[in-house]
Amino acid sequence: MEQLARTMIRFRWFVLATWLVVLVVSGMASAGLNDLLTNRFVLPGSESEKAGDILKNSFGQQPEGSFSVVVKGKPGSASSLVEPTRAAARRAAAALETGTLEDVRPVAGDVVTARIVSQLQPADAKGYTGAMREAAGDIPGATLYVTGHAAIASDLEPVQHRDLFVGEVLIAIPIALVILVFVFGTLAFLLPFMLAAVAIPTTLAFVWIFANFMTLSTYLTNMVTLIGLGIAVDYSLLMVHRYREERKLGRSKEDAVAVTMSTAGRAVVFSGTAVAIGLALMLFMPLPFMRGFGLAGLLIPLVSVAAAITLLPVLMYWLEDRMDRVRLIPKRVIERREDSERNFWARLADRIMKRPYAFAAGTTAALLLLAAPVLTLQLGPGSNEGIPQDLEAVQGLNVLSEAIGEGALAPTDIVIDTGRAGGAADGEVRLAVLRLASLLRGDSEVADVIAAGPQTVDETARYLHIQAIGKHEYGLPESQEFVERLRDEIVPAAAFPADAEVLAGGGPPFGVDFLDITYGAFPWLVLAVLLLTYVLLVRAFRSLLLPLKAIVLNLLSIAAAYGILVLAFKLGGGEPFGLTQFDQIEGWIPVFLFAMLFGLSMDYEVF
Repeated sequence: MEQLARTMIRFRWFVLATWLVVLVVSGMASAGLNDLLTNRFVLPGSESEKAGDILKNSFGQQPEGSFSVVVKGKPGSASSLVEPTRAAARRAAAALETGTLEDVRPVAGDVVTARIVSQLQPADAKGYTGAMREAAGDIPGATLYVTGHAAIASDLEPVQHRDLFVGEVLIAIPIALVILVFVFGTLAFLLPFMLAAVAIPTTLAFVWIFANFMTLSTYLTNMVTLIGLGIAVDYSLLMVHRYREERKLGRSKEDAVAVTMSTAGRAVVFSGTAVAIGLALMLFMPLPFMRGFGLAGLLIPLVSVAAAITLLPVLMYWLEDRMDRVRLIPKRVIERREDSERNFWARLADRIMKRPYAFAAGTTAALLLLAAPVLTLQLGPGSNEGIPQDLEAVQGLNVLSEAIGEGALAPTDIVIDTGRAGGAADGEVRLAVLRLASLLRGDSEVADVIAAGPQTVDETARYLHIQAIGKHEYGLPESQEFVERLRDEIVPAAAFPADAEVLAGGGPPFGVDFLDITYGAFPWLVLAVLLLTYVLLVRAFRSLLLPLKAIVLNLLSIAAAYGILVLAFKLGGGEPFGLTQFDQIEGWIPVFLFAMLFGLSMDYEVF
């Protein structure tokens, strides 16, 4: 590390020129990244995915990329609204690529709905929402809504962008600036931003390369920015602090940088590797959605480490002393903080080490207390309850939910594969379909069954399609329990011929399959991450006990974070802060949190 530092300083002009070229090329590549990112969510190999493929290939529809036109009029006006709704829905369907009007029907005395199907993924379909609303127009004496998964995503997008802007630009970055100014005390607070300004675009350029071959989420850019800025602050603080110590001891700039690299720089390499291992957990999840986060999580610490051990030594050698001449807080504050015998941190450490067992027991008890609510953790695939209710698509969903049931927008799609063309006309198959429809109508969770219409049998008469609309939203426990009954009890009781395959897809089955696939793999991946991290830290610490201590403390802090999550949402502890109370935590969040928390908190164990 010391030799590397001296080499970087010796060839500093070449180092700067290289990173400048990398930055320019990265900026050009990452400029086209957003066009390659998507919110597509697939479950390879699952039953619900197989059902969805049949609906797309044989019925010409993508359930999540479909729309509903909902018209609410005066009480008792439903029959007179059917034809105007049909005309409006046809105009809306014409504005949607591959859009086809499936059916129009009254669902209450004052509500008529029309379903428009398409072959588009939600990420692609949402872009047509505005054009469809404009094409549908108005119906005199009634209110028309265009809703559906894609429409909700379209209406929610500007809300999310606004909230992210407020959270990142108006809250997080200003707070970070204030903290950095206070901690650095001089103009040197700009060094972390210089490091981040190089590492983040470079990582996004690598992401752009992979995005040409993989399905990657639109939220990767936010993740890279978040972690990239955090890591840049960590590494810059650690290395600049050590550099200042060496300069105070009278070392030359080059010698100070060399010693800094051999100590703090070595810690950065090991901690960056530990972060990459933790975040790379998601790269091995059997879901493309999470693999993308794993890819970004693997790349950003590695790129940040590369910049920290090549570019940062040059920046410290060149700029640190000059920047320290420009103080941003009073000199007495800096001197008091740098007094390693009497500052706050020294006094705190001294107090703790006088009573180590008491502090260890008290802190452990507090963390276990915070972790306790995790025992009541309930996982779910998601919910619409937390979405702002003033959005047009959500208002249409609420009208439809009141008329039919909360599962109206995400019904269960049951696909019967008879195994041969014309098999749908087989008498035994038809009887089984009738039994299935009857059993579905008798289930306590089913609000309505659609077993007739143009989208019931495909053109080859090989496949049949039945929809079951649930009384509850697709992500709620009642819907998940219905899926278990459907697959384990209802379908076997319908007694289809042995050569026929019955597949359950759509909203509720998709949610169940998502949780099964995710948490079938998650525990094994966690175990692999723990083992890999232990081996890495044994090499770093040259100890068998210290890595074990680091892992145990990290697991304890993660458990506490999970407990706070349950406390804030399920138990309603976050309501005073504007958080919506909800019994379930979305299934991807604990996985994402574990990777983030384990990777980043391992940083501090290494330091």
